[in-house]
Amino acid sequence: MKVALIHDWLTGMRGGEKVLEVFCEMFPDAPLYTLLHIPGSVSPVIESRAIHTSFLQHLPHVERRYRWYLPLMPRAIESFRLEGYELILSSSHCVAKGIRTGGAPHLCYLHTPMRYAWDMYGEYFNPRRFGPLTLFAIGRIMPYLRAWDVRTAPQVGRYIANSAYVAERARRIYGVEAEVIHPPVDVAAFPLRPREGRAGYLMVSAFAPYKRVDLAIEAFNRLGRPLTIVGGGEDEPRLRAMAGPGIRFAGAVDNAALANLYGSARALIFPGEEDFGITPVEAMACGTPVVAYGKGGAVESVIPLGGSGAPATGIFFARQSVEDIIAAVKRLEAHEPEFDPALLRARAEKFSRPLFRERMEDAIERFLRGQRGAPAPG
Repeated sequence: MKVALIHDWLTGMRGGEKVLEVFCEMFPDAPLYTLLHIPGSVSPVIESRAIHTSFLQHLPHVERRYRWYLPLMPRAIESFRLEGYELILSSSHCVAKGIRTGGAPHLCYLHTPMRYAWDMYGEYFNPRRFGPLTLFAIGRIMPYLRAWDVRTAPQVGRYIANSAYVAERARRIYGVEAEVIHPPVDVAAFPLRPREGRAGYLMVSAFAPYKRVDLAIEAFNRLGRPLTIVGGGEDEPRLRAMAGPGIRFAGAVDNAALANLYGSARALIFPGEEDFGITPVEAMACGTPVVAYGKGGAVESVIPLGGSGAPATGIFFARQSVEDIIAAVKRLEAHEPEFDPALLRARAEKFSRPLFRERMEDAIERFLRGQRGAPAPG
């Protein structure tokens, strides 16, 4: 079967790229269409295939400032001309779902509708981050992006959402129904570690506004507990300026080093409202409980203490506030013996890469069976 893979951009290995990597393994001969590609930024599995980029690839400073070209992204994704494919499989968190398919059936794995255009507009665009002229320009552009986003939604034949949380947003924003298949976690790369000898806490995150790294830093400044932060991003100077002596920034690390950090931490701190959140599952694979904001995708992976009766894998806090994080950490410490590392590992294995691939293969087969004899959208 002749398949084309679509992804928004290739600038680093985050959750969306881990999904794309499995798609590449499923369809090893499929070409990949993307707005832009920074060579060497993604895994060898992705880098090894034929990668087609849009005109954005050739614009000034695109490697560092590609998000500034957001107003051009709808036009860029529509500039591709796909012909002769039997399946279009897109991995979309921005505009990939809007590609013109040339009449081929289009199945979209939806990480989220554009966060910055919809529910998280205020977190991304506010006076703390931008001046008044920039905010004015963004305010003028955003209605066009929202209208395009809604208008292109029916061009997709079927949506797979990465969580029930995202499926609800797709229903509310696009008016479409989406099947839920949680994203793959490379559980095998994160071995179970014993509970003994653990010290300090861990956060693994890009430094984007909605991740709320700032709340974790302020909470641990007050707690006086050590916190190691893995990751980076444009907010790093501001976050480093906030951090007290107990906060350590570890930067980017490979999976082996990350597994060691998970396995030596008392808990993972997860204060953002995520579409799903792969890092809590990686932590649980190492037998590490999670202190998480009780909204978004985390409620689909983490089982809270005192919850459904299933073995607990973490603690939820109700508000994104410093006080709530502090209270949740203290509650975790009071109940630490109740978190069995082996049971945390068992929970994580429900989100493994092999299970994801199996579920996607079944979903694709059902989708194509339903498309036979029916006109394809787009």
